[in-house]
Amino acid sequence: MAQAKIKVKQTGSPIGRRSDQRATLIGLGLNKIGRTSELEDTPSVRGMINKVQHLVQVEPAE
Repeated sequence: MAQAKIKVKQTGSPIGRRSDQRATLIGLGLNKIGRTSELEDTPSVRGMINKVQHLVQVEPAE
């Protein structure tokens, strides 16, 4: 069975944020506002998204 996918879009700037939040954005494949990354919907990815939820927007992938 294929793993569900989610689309994560960066909406906020990491400037002035803690270094671990910057690293989390890079771990999600994001580093510029407006950039989108399609990821597997796993608990670890959800945890990363939760950590930077104020900087990203999540939607289901088609």
